[in-house]
Amino acid sequence: MENSQLNQSWWSLRITYGLVAFLAGLDKFFHVLTNWDNYLSPAVASLVPISAPTLMHVVGIVEMAVGILILTRWTRIGAYVASVWLLCIAFNLVLTGSFFDVAVRDVALSVGAFTLARLSEAHEPVSHAVTASARPAHI
Repeated sequence: MENSQLNQSWWSLRITYGLVAFLAGLDKFFHVLTNWDNYLSPAVASLVPISAPTLMHVVGIVEMAVGILILTRWTRIGAYVASVWLLCIAFNLVLTGSFFDVAVRDVALSVGAFTLARLSEAHEPVSHAVTASARPAHI
């Protein structure tokens, strides 16, 4: 694949995952897309010492932060967090005993976020100066 095609793919994933994470997080406060509290497993809700709506607000803050990470210079880190976060959401959905279709979708989205993280490593490689200075000098 050409470098320009990889760059387009990286930008497409970056903008999509960044905006969707941020907007889904923001919607945890407004419930325009859905009532997010319905997607919280009672088993998970019973593990935390706060109410379900408060937990969903915390989730929203995390999602907005992940979206900002992805949209800024920390794309790789944000994408890895998004990948794990989406797997946790899928697990929570399975624990509800319903929403299996959404859980499968979130697993697929997790793979996409992981792909964005890996593409970010290729797009913004670690500085060779740092790795070169860590190696012993050859005499």
